[in-house]
Amino acid sequence: MIRAICCVPISPLRAEPSHRTEMVSQLIFGECCEILEQTKDQWSRIRVNYDGYEGWCTSSHLTEVDEIEYEALKTPLTPEWVTSLEYNGHPMMVPMGSHLTAMKNGRAQWRKNVVHYKGKTWDPGTPATDAKSIRQLTYKFLNIPYIWGGKSVFGLDCSGYVQTVYKFLGVPILRDAHQQAGQGEPIGFLEETKTGDLAFFDNEEGKITHVGILLNAHEIIHASGKVRIDKIDNMGIVQSENHQRTHHLRVIRRILPGK
Repeated sequence: MIRAICCVPISPLRAEPSHRTEMVSQLIFGECCEILEQTKDQWSRIRVNYDGYEGWCTSSHLTEVDEIEYEALKTPLTPEWVTSLEYNGHPMMVPMGSHLTAMKNGRAQWRKNVVHYKGKTWDPGTPATDAKSIRQLTYKFLNIPYIWGGKSVFGLDCSGYVQTVYKFLGVPILRDAHQQAGQGEPIGFLEETKTGDLAFFDNEEGKITHVGILLNAHEIIHASGKVRIDKIDNMGIVQSENHQRTHHLRVIRRILPGK
């Protein structure tokens, strides 16, 4: 098994080994993965350690690491919108939520590669999960544009947004909305929900296609066009600006422990 780590700020994860194919997700700086296959033209098929997601990325966006780095799940995260660090003696700007994998005393050694960072960090091992703290965290992403397959502050999709917020809360969840809908415990009514519960929405065929984070029994924050706050009722989402119904509510799940 070849273990590797993302050594660029953001790396697209594609459906096939070509820049022309669909971006299905992303790797963020410091995320670990397993290399399953490599091509002669510098593509690697990988499995992300964090959520088991698979896809193709550019091989030069990865550097091999040892098992101790690969197994580190709840690593410190960068808390600022954009963070400056040093990689092999050169400056690099990385997005919020980058993984400071194997970082000790401001330094990480990834085989021959060295990361230096002396700024603030977010510890996902001891997050605050009260309603006020969850709202403050979700608001950090407001107005970020929707990008299919995205999961960074430069663009994300609905499930990428939810997964990233939950990463800051120390709860690893799966990547896609239909996968996340199978996690946690069902909640029967909006009136029984708590801040941080997830609401899932389906299309006309009954397939789960969208997810958002409930702020309370009447409001939801989700990535639809951009990260936004809209109204929700027992039928689904009503867009705040034009009062049009945009998503049909299917199920509510509680994943955060102790909620």
